Amino acid sequence: MGESFVLVGGGLAAARAAETLRAEGFGGRLVLVGREGRHPYERPPLSKDYLAGKADAHSLLALDESWYAEHDVELRLHAPAVGIDTESHHVTLASGALLAYDRLLVATGSTPRALPVAGGELAGVLSLRTQADADHLAAAMQDLAAGSPAHDGAGRVVILGSGWIALEVAAVARARGLDVTVVGRSTVPLAGVLGRELGGFFLDVHRREGVRFVPDAEPVAVTGRDGRVDGVRLTTGEHLAADLVLVAIGAVPSTHLAEDAGLALDPTTGGIGVGPSLRASDPDVWAAGDVASVPSERYGRTLRIEHWARADDQGRHAARAMLGSTDPYTALPFFFTDQYELGMEYTGHVAAPDDAELVVSGSLDDGAASRAVVFWLEDDRVAAGMALNVRDRTPEVAALVERPGPVDRDALRGFVG
Repeated sequence: MGESFVLVGGGLAAARAAETLRAEGFGGRLVLVGREGRHPYERPPLSKDYLAGKADAHSLLALDESWYAEHDVELRLHAPAVGIDTESHHVTLASGALLAYDRLLVATGSTPRALPVAGGELAGVLSLRTQADADHLAAAMQDLAAGSPAHDGAGRVVILGSGWIALEVAAVARARGLDVTVVGRSTVPLAGVLGRELGGFFLDVHRREGVRFVPDAEPVAVTGRDGRVDGVRLTTGEHLAADLVLVAIGAVPSTHLAEDAGLALDPTTGGIGVGPSLRASDPDVWAAGDVASVPSERYGRTLRIEHWARADDQGRHAARAMLGSTDPYTALPFFFTDQYELGMEYTGHVAAPDDAELVVSGSLDDGAASRAVVFWLEDDRVAAGMALNVRDRTPEVAALVERPGPVDRDALRGFVG
């Protein structure tokens, strides 16, 4: 009998691993285990085009639904994995079924942080991680935009958190004509990723579109009436009226299966610790996507990054490693966002963006219509670059990030013609 490979996680990383394993000639038993009842799909559109009604469910799919049967992949949907036994080489499903494996990929993704205050159970308090979440959020916003009597026609949306998902949803909500307030723990949104100056740029983009920001604040309670949300009380003492509350306060890696199985975790990132080829502490287990903490020679630290490109790249890389490749994973971090007419692509990584030297090519003066590339420099090298409405230059930005220093600052300033 041939070998059996099991892929735990019904997202993009597992789909890309399955696709690559078959493309690379693996002919053994291949099982993909997913918690949701949907075929593996891509998550970025959930807070962008899909939420806005500009993309349909089929467009989300990582692979056509027919692909799995055509390539003899056992797809176990609605089948959460509840245990991994590395000694007996079994995965236990919630149904009690046991799946034997010779090699295992853990791609369990991440889970939204729960709201740590009273009122999170009220109707109208939502989060966004899955396609079902996006469907519920889209329906709720459509209801508000239509002036449903159930909401008194107020259309007031409060978003708790000021990260990427929060701002993307804010853009969609404003496009629907809803009143939007974003509550953030920091003074400037995205400052931990982009620094205060570029975080301030995104703040200005949203303010120009009518979004209100409440900085340096956290919720102390979500209030309601008759089982439905009617507001949020903040640490500042302010009470924000709300017909809909989105909890977007970050996510945590879903490591409970790995931890219970005795796999080593990375204390610096909270993810599953893996080596350069994405192999975990057990020799027959690999990890990929949101849950994997991967050493980066370029940045001299381990990185755990919750973005689409990591799942896409690492799923493929882990598959080749499961087949015997020992090549290190060296892809640069990459993510993108679309907010209003602003399209942005970011390549690289900066641990302390406010400590880096900033070089701007182009102009940041036109809000969402700005056309620029921003570079963060560390140790006389380009550590990261962000292209704003200049998407055709992203490969060149990546080449600059990969190139050793010293850097020509005048050439960087002239990057955007």
